[in-house]
Amino acid sequence: MYKIPDQYYFRIHHVRPRFKDDVENVLFYMAHCCSSLKDLPINEYKEKLNTMIQLYPENAGKTEKTINNWRTEIAALFGFYIEDKGSQKTETGEIAYFLDKEQDLVQFFKFYLFKFQYPGGHLKSDRIKEFIDAGIKFKPAHYILKLLYEADSELGKPLGITKEEATHCMFNDLRVTRDNRNVKEVINLIVSNRQNKIEYEHGGDITRYAGDILDYMVHANLLDERHGYFYLNHTEMESIMVFINDVNYFDGYDSFYGKDINISDLSEVETDWFTYVNKELHAELFKTDLTSYFISDTAQEENLYKTAVDDKISEILEGVGSTKDIGDLGENLIIGHEKVRLVNLGREDLIHLIKKIPTALAVGYDIQSVEEDQRKRYIEVKTTISNRPLKFFGFHLTRNEWDSAQTLNDRYFVYRLMINKSQKIIYILQNPVQLYKQDKIEMRISDGAGISFKENVAEKTELMIWQN
Repeated sequence: MYKIPDQYYFRIHHVRPRFKDDVENVLFYMAHCCSSLKDLPINEYKEKLNTMIQLYPENAGKTEKTINNWRTEIAALFGFYIEDKGSQKTETGEIAYFLDKEQDLVQFFKFYLFKFQYPGGHLKSDRIKEFIDAGIKFKPAHYILKLLYEADSELGKPLGITKEEATHCMFNDLRVTRDNRNVKEVINLIVSNRQNKIEYEHGGDITRYAGDILDYMVHANLLDERHGYFYLNHTEMESIMVFINDVNYFDGYDSFYGKDINISDLSEVETDWFTYVNKELHAELFKTDLTSYFISDTAQEENLYKTAVDDKISEILEGVGSTKDIGDLGENLIIGHEKVRLVNLGREDLIHLIKKIPTALAVGYDIQSVEEDQRKRYIEVKTTISNRPLKFFGFHLTRNEWDSAQTLNDRYFVYRLMINKSQKIIYILQNPVQLYKQDKIEMRISDGAGISFKENVAEKTELMIWQN
């Protein structure tokens, strides 16, 4: 059984959200909620956000304590809002606005992991003191990616690591978290332990913290998980190199190292931490490469998608000018879907009537399509990307889009396109204004309309790929 020498043992820990197993859906929902609140007095922000948390489908009947824990975990771990004790105001963080606007959960997790470190404001002040007293300065995603990248070169083949190996050979060893141990030494340790059949103490409680970070790295598309082993995702090398070459570190706690620490002084750094987490969220950094979401691992599925991927998707992406623009790709995919729909209706002669509307025209929809009887169909496309299927179906309509929906009535459609590695599903809402009046969807006023709906309200259909 592998054992870290006592003088080097320090168990890493962090806030672990109660919604860990549903984290992708919850993050979309909470970003949507926080973005609708903006800046409010602390208690008013708490009350409004608690009400919204209680409306989340899984939270019916949950105690006030559980709801409060949800709220504080969202703030502590993901920085969705910032409490300023001095002004007694709470403001929504830029990271929440960013996720709600971009609808790119893969990109969000990259930003999150890029800033995440020990110690950080996601810990309580007494815990931060423990980390500082131990001399810890550790950015886990940076270290893991550097190790796996070096291992590929050293071993001549990809190395996958387990949660147990990450826990005992990295996270809980001060030689790594304090002393920044050379990754080659850790690679050799992992390989040697395997060769000598050395086992590790394991179990959910033991490996949960390293396991969380590895899981978040899968959500970020930086790692692939296969049979309990985590490997570099080589389709993301551009982003991976940004992580590996990163030298940034939140230095708000640096002045406390080697000194007697007053816990209240650490508390004063908290706002600086969340400001750091929410700054420099450049839209072009870590944009998701959507081509990987249309290529399957299995030979059978690869052949099934070959024509669509090689011919049409590449053609679409070339027309967009970037493989990383979710909105434009979604609109082009829906144009293809509409063409297939008309062909299936026997109206191939109407395909030429499908048009993408230039954004500059500001008409309140993205695509003008047509029905079998030649009536117009006006489509607003809302595209979301994630690693796994979602069950939160919220989206935002601008004031102009909502006005168009009111004017066009049953000719106005919202296509909620959900892209992940196993599915490409469209949820179609016809006449959202009427659906709202019938209490079938929820709407909140927030610089337009924040819409949320249940799956059974929409028409659900698989995305159809157009092939010339």
